[in-house]
Amino acid sequence: MKTLPELLLLLGIAAVIFVYRGSKKGKSFKGVVDKVEGIYDKYAPYSFKVVREKTKELGQEYTPKQYLMQVLLLGGFAAVISYFYFYSIIWAIVYTVATIAFIPYLAYLRCQRIYSEFIFEQIQTYTTNVIMEFNTTQSFVKSLEGVRDSGIIEEPVLSDIKKMIDLSYKNGTIDESIEYFNTKYPYYMVKNMHQLFLQITKEGARDSGQSLENMSLDIDALVEGVYRDQMDRKNFHKRFLTFAAVLFFLVIVVQFLLGEDNYIELLNIWYVQIVLHLIIILNVFFLISGEKYYNEDVGGE
Repeated sequence: MKTLPELLLLLGIAAVIFVYRGSKKGKSFKGVVDKVEGIYDKYAPYSFKVVREKTKELGQEYTPKQYLMQVLLLGGFAAVISYFYFYSIIWAIVYTVATIAFIPYLAYLRCQRIYSEFIFEQIQTYTTNVIMEFNTTQSFVKSLEGVRDSGIIEEPVLSDIKKMIDLSYKNGTIDESIEYFNTKYPYYMVKNMHQLFLQITKEGARDSGQSLENMSLDIDALVEGVYRDQMDRKNFHKRFLTFAAVLFFLVIVVQFLLGEDNYIELLNIWYVQIVLHLIIILNVFFLISGEKYYNEDVGGE
């Protein structure tokens, strides 16, 4: 236990110096961020670059200070937990570095969630406004043009709407354009609405207004369900993080029940250390799985 205050003191001094240099000169952490962003740009998949760029455009990308806080909080948590597990500065450093290395992946999951929420809102706006435009124009292509020119749709959905219009004029039918959009955005509300427009265009409808009104009600109900699911996910996420933190502290509770000296004696047994490492790895896997569930397929119906 004598080395724990020294470890915490060193971490504290390093954190203070890092924050001070970053706030006063703007060079210390900014240099690190620039290097990390350079690695992102070089090795990250194209899809992630697009997602991250849209997150920046929406103003929801973390600032360097927010990333620094993540590094300090997660790194500090990992250092304390791993030290109390093994009473070893070496293992504390190893798990701290490994934890910090996961931060880019957590940023990736967060960007995916923000992007999914944005796309879902755009698709909701697209379907609702195409129906409204059709009630006026009685033409699917003219409805698309009205939505395109309305200024309420943003990229990348706007470019796909433009491509739908081009395909419709090129082929003289809406089949290929609808197939293209359905493949790009496989939402139930999109497929159902497009199927209705295919029936109206090819087979005709005695009361298309009533059919479209019913479709609007179905879309509203579907959207309400998705937003309710998002709220449930947020509530789950708070409870999940609390539960995950408790799992990490269980071994610390056990060692206080056994006594510090007895616990340190157990650490001399090789398979006890293996079990402790497995506990940490399984807890981390559980935590990452929960984060993936919270952040992925947010706009899924």
